[in-house]
Amino acid sequence: MAITTLCLMTAALGLAASVVSADEVPDAQTGSLYPFIRETADRSQFSLSFLKERFTDVEAWKTEARAEVMSLLHYSPPTCDPQAEVVERVDCGDYIREKLYFNTTPDIRVPAYLLLPKGYPGPRPAIVALHDHGAFFVYGKEKIIPTDNEHAALTEFKRNYYSGRSYGVDLVKRGYVVIAIDTFYWGERRMLLPGDPPSWHERDPMTAEDVSAFNQRSSALTWRTSVGLFEAGITWSGVMFMDDIRTVDYLLTRPEVDPERIGCCGLSVGGFRSAHLAGLDPRIKAAVVVGWMCTYGAMLQSKLSSIGPMKLIPGLYPLMDLPDVVSMNVPGGLMVIQGTQDGLFTNEGVADAYDKIARVYAKAGVPERFEGVTYDGPHEFNAEMQDKAFAWLDRWLKP
Repeated sequence: MAITTLCLMTAALGLAASVVSADEVPDAQTGSLYPFIRETADRSQFSLSFLKERFTDVEAWKTEARAEVMSLLHYSPPTCDPQAEVVERVDCGDYIREKLYFNTTPDIRVPAYLLLPKGYPGPRPAIVALHDHGAFFVYGKEKIIPTDNEHAALTEFKRNYYSGRSYGVDLVKRGYVVIAIDTFYWGERRMLLPGDPPSWHERDPMTAEDVSAFNQRSSALTWRTSVGLFEAGITWSGVMFMDDIRTVDYLLTRPEVDPERIGCCGLSVGGFRSAHLAGLDPRIKAAVVVGWMCTYGAMLQSKLSSIGPMKLIPGLYPLMDLPDVVSMNVPGGLMVIQGTQDGLFTNEGVADAYDKIARVYAKAGVPERFEGVTYDGPHEFNAEMQDKAFAWLDRWLKP
């Protein structure tokens, strides 16, 4: 849920400016430049959409399309041994919670929580639980996994966006192995600067004011960080997606996990990550995407700040739209959930995305494996949505 505005961007770049944010003016995010942007986008033929006549074989289409999308991420780090280290193991009654670290690349070691259900014989289905953006950077994986001595600001955040739930627990109690990592820029991977106060480094002593200040600073610097990544020759989306794909790699090293029954689920940026993990990784057999599905064309005039720098895939739009990408999960079970009062998207763009995904699944001969759900509500993953989502995962991942 990006809150970045032009004012924040100019402040982050050290520019003196007194302007009205384009986000504050309906239909004015690119102003007089919009016609050129619109005309350019309208030339897209979506040449890698499965709905093109030349595609008749689903698996051949996915092989071609996945390779192209992966190339556009400009990020292909070498594979490596995860060298996982469990640093904490806690008996939580119905399940075991492990805190661990593992490598996704030779350069990146990610923190994670792994929840293991008790009382279930044999390998279990697993869920990659993907945390949101929320303009809340102090925590990542803890947004969906409960921990001891939870910060009051995090508790309030969960109350607003998750009906107060840490939904990883609901999944592990249904018999799933659940893993959640901190994605780049969040939680233990948040960006700290020289001179930051000790409480910002430790997190536990942070006051509510500290949390708010850190989140505001991090929001303001997302654009500058993305420029650094682009200049280094990679994309933010590539870093996110590769870490998620290699989280699946790690899951496959665990004897508790059934490699044929892996799914993913997330809200907001977590939904965006879920859409791409489902589309790019053939090991994902079922997915739920919450609060991040729309046609990109519908967002060009007034919803560009919803995309933000971390979700850019340069050169994608001439080839595929977002509903095309997530449809690469076919024949996997796919549920997409959106709120009609979610101001990050247009309802028309959401409806068009649902229609396109449905047509892909119908052409592939499995229309029943996609369900598009709308709720009359805001940008959230509330208890009712969660119950529906988890029943959907049960349908495709449990015998």
